[in-house]
Amino acid sequence: MSTDVFSVLANPVRRDILTALLERPHTVTELAEGRAIGRPAVSEHLQVLVRSGLVRDERRGQHRVYHLEAERLREVDDWLHPFEHYWRGRMRALRDLLDTDAVGPDTTSTDEGRS
Repeated sequence: MSTDVFSVLANPVRRDILTALLERPHTVTELAEGRAIGRPAVSEHLQVLVRSGLVRDERRGQHRVYHLEAERLREVDDWLHPFEHYWRGRMRALRDLLDTDAVGPDTTSTDEGRS
């Protein structure tokens, strides 16, 4: 069963888990370490991520190891692409404005007033 990737990513804990999985696969215990929530809550978030297709799990002995499945993030990238184009244009316009202001109205110097 697949869920809406945007709804899944709306939760900061799940985004944090995905960031950790970007580095390497983790077990639930590893993902729970250093977080303000316990192992059961991390497990619940992982199940949402697995159902969404953003994460897959693999059984290794008595443990499950969770891996990032970034393909579903393509939906987010496709949606964000026009906004990236927009912001790049805005940043170029700002840079041009700042470059113009840095030059100033007249930067030529004269020898008037010097003796």
